[in-house]
Amino acid sequence: MTTLAFLGAAHIHTPNFVAKMQARTDMRTAWVWDHDLERATASAAKLGARPTTDLLEALPSDVDAVVVCSETSRHETVVMSAIAAGKHLFVEKPLGIAAADAWRMQRAIDAAGVMFQTGFFTRGNPIYLHIKQLLRDGALGRITRIRHSNCHAGALRGWFDTQWRWMADPAQAGVGAFGDLGAHSLDLLLWLMGDVTAATADIHVATGRYGDCDEYGEGLLRFANGATGSIAAGWVDVANPATFLISGTEGVAHVTNGQLFIHCNAISGADGKTPWVDLPPAWPHAFDQFLDALAARGTQDERDALSALITTREAAYGSAVMAALYQGARESRWVAPTT
Repeated sequence: MTTLAFLGAAHIHTPNFVAKMQARTDMRTAWVWDHDLERATASAAKLGARPTTDLLEALPSDVDAVVVCSETSRHETVVMSAIAAGKHLFVEKPLGIAAADAWRMQRAIDAAGVMFQTGFFTRGNPIYLHIKQLLRDGALGRITRIRHSNCHAGALRGWFDTQWRWMADPAQAGVGAFGDLGAHSLDLLLWLMGDVTAATADIHVATGRYGDCDEYGEGLLRFANGATGSIAAGWVDVANPATFLISGTEGVAHVTNGQLFIHCNAISGADGKTPWVDLPPAWPHAFDQFLDALAARGTQDERDALSALITTREAAYGSAVMAALYQGARESRWVAPTT
């Protein structure tokens, strides 16, 4: 039986992770820490765990791994404490509130040799797994541009008027709407295309519902391979029908209303008009991947389970590029991400 502790119950995805833990028969949650005792108690009651406001009390020797769902501004303190106690880590995205703390955590986690995973799950969508394979095969030729849009109506509908209000406070979250949803778009594009040389963005407030917290934006990326990337993200979109486009010298693919279309003469049936449905199976959610990797420790399946996890370098680099996007927006210039 693998034993976990939740370190923080602040993140909007906490209820989903709690439900996933409730469904596991091979794992249990012993502790839930949060600086807010009421919040810790609520999640602990669902998990059959003990609540505490003492971080070290939630890190006894019998806890194997931790799930970090605290406010992003608390990540470094929480993660460093968990590393010192030798715990494996799932850290809800983004890893850092900015670039510097993300890189400090990355170095410390790697030095400790503990297992790591973060909450990016878009990669595992069958459509993007297929796009990844097309890129490996070179089917679309030289890629010239790529775009992803991740938007919803959260600010319009008051999703952060509740216990999730801190997520619309950049002092605690590090970002606003653009960074919150754009982090998923950014992770996908970096996974598909590799590193960037510079980034910039245009980020704004629309309704003012959450003060000066940004509510939408567009980012531009210069990839090292010569492609141009763009991401759109926001909480003020009533719909988001056109979510993805990738264009190369031999073909183009786009996702509209959740369906993939491919136009490529080299691929039979890729006429650009008929939805492409020959797709690989979806990966498990990023959190499930972490739990499965924990369960596989010491078995022949461990290597495969670990290979599916997002690396600390990928997580920290994503935080650094997002910081460059925000800096570019503030200063109206291109910014190279720190490494």
